Amino acid sequence: MLEKLIRELNSNADVGKAKVYQRFFKTGKGEYGEGDVFIGLTVPFQRALAKKYVDLDMNDIKKLLESEVHEFRMTGFFILVYKFEKGNCEEIYNFYLNNLKGANNWDLIDCIADKIIGEYLLDKDKSVLYEFAQSDDLWKKRIAIISTFGFIKNNRFEDTLKISEILLNDKHDLIHKAVGWMLREIGKRDLETEERFLRKYHKIMPRTMLRYAIERFEENKRKMYLAS
Repeated sequence: MLEKLIRELNSNADVGKAKVYQRFFKTGKGEYGEGDVFIGLTVPFQRALAKKYVDLDMNDIKKLLESEVHEFRMTGFFILVYKFEKGNCEEIYNFYLNNLKGANNWDLIDCIADKIIGEYLLDKDKSVLYEFAQSDDLWKKRIAIISTFGFIKNNRFEDTLKISEILLNDKHDLIHKAVGWMLREIGKRDLETEERFLRKYHKIMPRTMLRYAIERFEENKRKMYLAS
């Protein structure tokens, strides 16, 4: 089954798209996605294939996640999400945590982490997210905050706010954007909770983080936060 999936992936490769993706996902020397390989597949196509091959053996999924090809890894992660939705949640959660090496770009995290880690840990101990947030690994830190989207969607904001505090002084733009995004998602559901956090921290948080957090505010309120 794996060989058939790989043939379908490769047969739909698009060299032009691959070049665009390699620039967009910063694969150049010294960039955060340095050395990543793209073959030019769209996300909807990968999702469709993942659903088609949802019964793929776990050992074969592991091979996808270890591939040098970005879209192979993404398809493997999508398969995990669909397996998780079908059941065996603990198995999929543990497998995901044990195979995070391939989750080494923001899209490989943002489409996956909340749907596996966030959903699984909703009513469980969340210490792994705090370990990740305090690590030196960029991608683990992004996984920590993005996973909390699963909690936000259930109107549980405490862990997002605590992890946002931990990441408040992080130096990387990808963390600033992720934290700002999650704060904005809180605001969509409970504006007062978001603004309580912003009133406390907006003067010291990175500007990108703040801009993402206040993106949906009306103009005068945005200006007030940016000016103060």
